[in-house]
Amino acid sequence: MARVFKLEDTRNIGIMAHIDAGKTTSTERILFYTGVTYKIGSVDEGTATMDWMEQERERGITITSAATTASWDRFNKKYRVNIIDTPGHVDFTVEVERSLRVLDGAVCVFDSVAGVQPQSETVWRQADKYRVPRICFVNKMDRMGADFDHVIRTIRQRLGAHPVPLQFPLGREDNFIGIIDFLEEKVIVWLEETLGAKFETFPVEKLWDKAFVDSRPDVAGALKGSAIDKKFYDDHRKKVIEYIAEHDDEVIDKYLNEVPLTVEEMRKSIRKSTLALKIVPVLAGSAFKNKGIQPLLDAVVDYLPSPVDVPPVEGVNPENDESELRLARDDQPFAALAFKIMSDPFVGHVTYIRVYSGVLKSGSYVLNSGKGTRERISRLLQMHANKREEIDEIYAGDICACVGLKSVNTGDTLCDESKPIIPWPSSQRRKPTRTNWVWRCSGWRRKIPRSAFPPNRTPGRRSSPAWANCTLKLSWTACCANITCRPMWDAPRWRTAKRFARRPPRKASTSSRPADAGNTDIAKLSCIRYPTPTMRT
Repeated sequence: MARVFKLEDTRNIGIMAHIDAGKTTSTERILFYTGVTYKIGSVDEGTATMDWMEQERERGITITSAATTASWDRFNKKYRVNIIDTPGHVDFTVEVERSLRVLDGAVCVFDSVAGVQPQSETVWRQADKYRVPRICFVNKMDRMGADFDHVIRTIRQRLGAHPVPLQFPLGREDNFIGIIDFLEEKVIVWLEETLGAKFETFPVEKLWDKAFVDSRPDVAGALKGSAIDKKFYDDHRKKVIEYIAEHDDEVIDKYLNEVPLTVEEMRKSIRKSTLALKIVPVLAGSAFKNKGIQPLLDAVVDYLPSPVDVPPVEGVNPENDESELRLARDDQPFAALAFKIMSDPFVGHVTYIRVYSGVLKSGSYVLNSGKGTRERISRLLQMHANKREEIDEIYAGDICACVGLKSVNTGDTLCDESKPIIPWPSSQRRKPTRTNWVWRCSGWRRKIPRSAFPPNRTPGRRSSPAWANCTLKLSWTACCANITCRPMWDAPRWRTAKRFARRPPRKASTSSRPADAGNTDIAKLSCIRYPTPTMRT
């Protein structure tokens, strides 16, 4: 089967933000407007497509990152968008870390009331670590106290970024009805009766036409609520164009000579500066009210990189220690990174991989270059959250799931047997020590990255940080659910990591779990232990 989407028409993006900023809600609208789902899921009602785990629906938060694929039309051309919805809770920040490692771009969602929040800073630094270009989406513009300018200020002050607002909200709080586009000089107003699927556009000059405003009470209320007039619009648009021009040497000459810039020139300049991490485009909307998602998808296509725009993968050949490059092309030797492992009750362990070069076919063999083991790809799956679609082959720049990999862990490199490469030699050549109790359980050992457990002061020991306790507890619950067994609990004993490092796990007893065993604040504990689950007949 030939490639459906060209490599330059592919976008691998992640949705990242502080908890409750609206990541999953925005992703649900993206899936609805791209035609992947036929109805809009709700996080509060537990019907969100991306929050598929029972633990996620009970708590109303994202626990594990979920991947899906959608397509979007832009200028009569179809683009493929691979999306990873990441958690926003600090306990699961390692999910964001390993997702950003394989992503080409990111959408950072901010609450219009709170602005930059603590976890927003964390995920922003993680994106800086991997040099991931990103755009910002100011969500919840319909909330009481929404302030677009406040979010722009906090992005500039707390994150040290250079935000460029390409839009300005038309109205705020209850009067928020749409956005004003500074580049194309138009207004977009969404029709609520269509769930945001349809919208109305008209030139921005109509906002200063008194007859038009008098005939549209919604527009009049929005203009009054956001205090926008012609002078305000002209000043802000001039500042936006000036900020775009000063980051691009090719455009600054035209701007200084007072030559008008076309929309195509500004788009090209914004994309160039965004890929160079010089500026961050900012958009506005309200995902819950179904407003602002279509321009967000347009911005993803226009400003975020494709696999071709990303620098090639650099690595070494483990046989001769010579440096090698893997270009993002189908005719290159196969190279991929396993960044996530999930347990599926129907197919077993599913390994998520990002292909950097070459083509992988179902039934072929690959080399785990870090361990030197040979693996067979029994099946290739295109994942949509927890739903699977079997495919025959996968190409460079794509993200998919593999079934049949037995000794692959998170962070391992898969490559062509005849052309081995280790892009990350420092982390894969280290021989793992498994003195800690977590590594005795194969299901946890494969799914939880080793970086989640920093080294202890004593050589050969690893202790769990305070934030990892919630992760371990939920992972244990999910592990028991996937193997269709019910754990028979002993009363948990809390010990320090130093005392617990060399002690074997306790045997499970036939007594039931005490009612007050779960009332302890696990976030303040240094280590947590659960007995081995036993099967109930």
